[in-house]
Amino acid sequence: MGAIPAFLLVHTVSVEPLTGEGPFGPAFGDPVEVRCFVDEKRSLVRDNEGAEVVSSTTVFMPLATVCPVGSRVTVNDRTTTVLASSRRDGGGLPVPDHLEVNLA
Repeated sequence: MGAIPAFLLVHTVSVEPLTGEGPFGPAFGDPVEVRCFVDEKRSLVRDNEGAEVVSSTTVFMPLATVCPVGSRVTVNDRTTTVLASSRRDGGGLPVPDHLEVNLA
């Protein structure tokens, strides 16, 4: 199927990708506007250290989006942090390829 269909990308978020650690804490890249689909639903997810955390929002973005764990995302005028980021690559199967991002 390839990329997630454009007609499903009805929302827009601002992503500031985490680029590493600086002398004063996390360092972020320039904000990028990304078309996506936002699902405002609480769910239990595992963070990158394996701990169970509650995510308030899941965002489905194009697979090429750079949005690692720890990045800042502004959605619906609320800036939050990425708890988990999962690449969903169908490998040629008839399913939409996308990046699934769980937000705090």
